[in-house]
Amino acid sequence: MSKQKFNYKEAIEKIEGIVEKIENGEPNVDELSGMVKEALSLLKKCKAKLKKTETDINTTLDELE
Repeated sequence: MSKQKFNYKEAIEKIEGIVEKIENGEPNVDELSGMVKEALSLLKKCKAKLKKTETDINTTLDELE
């Protein structure tokens, strides 16, 4: 996903998969840190995407007034 265009839905699905694995106790201690870091990175990208989308929508709505 790093070189492709960011896809919000795919990122959320990936985060959900990571959370499920952690909740099920699947990762060992060595894997856990990497999984948490990956989830955090995806969450930051999702948050930025949501903020950008909100700004775009507000700009569009302002143009209607």
